[in-house]
Amino acid sequence: MRILRSADYRRMKWKNGGGETVEIAVFPAHATLDNFAWRISMATVASDGSFSIFADCDRTLSLLSGNGLTLACDGGMGMHLTTASAPYAFPADAATTATLTDGRVTDLNVMSRRTLMSHSVARMGVDGETSLHADKGSVLFCQNGRMAVTRGGTVASLAAQDSLIIGDNAAAGLTLSGKASFFLIRFNEIPQ
Repeated sequence: MRILRSADYRRMKWKNGGGETVEIAVFPAHATLDNFAWRISMATVASDGSFSIFADCDRTLSLLSGNGLTLACDGGMGMHLTTASAPYAFPADAATTATLTDGRVTDLNVMSRRTLMSHSVARMGVDGETSLHADKGSVLFCQNGRMAVTRGGTVASLAAQDSLIIGDNAAAGLTLSGKASFFLIRFNEIPQ
């Protein structure tokens, strides 16, 4: 298990220059915005506008804070998202605009290059102790609260906005304890 602390995340400009993103993790390590297989980031959206376009990528967006926003992809019907909404998946290469409901929001953004990887994102919580199965390459992102993750006698403690990557080649049985909201992000390779 590899722990990523929120203080160590990389801050960078949005691809379209409209704001700042906080890169949580990228694969392969040190990949750019043009050649990642997958990427996890957070961003604060402070005004209505267009999302950056990422060719051949799929994206899942989840709201972490704020009063909501409405996404419209390729001029279609808008999808309203709040902090209680399920993660919303859409093509990252579709023209997408965001309209804020009432003030700025912070989002969690997961992308994968569809020729190489697929992904899924689940919003979850722990209050006490629970078991969880995580595939190789899975990522846990602690949204808020604190939680301990135990795997085979090794314990990792996560605070708000810390992450943990299951980095070896084996699936993992995890024990989670504490009180926290978190996201389980799974990546799967596309057979070539």
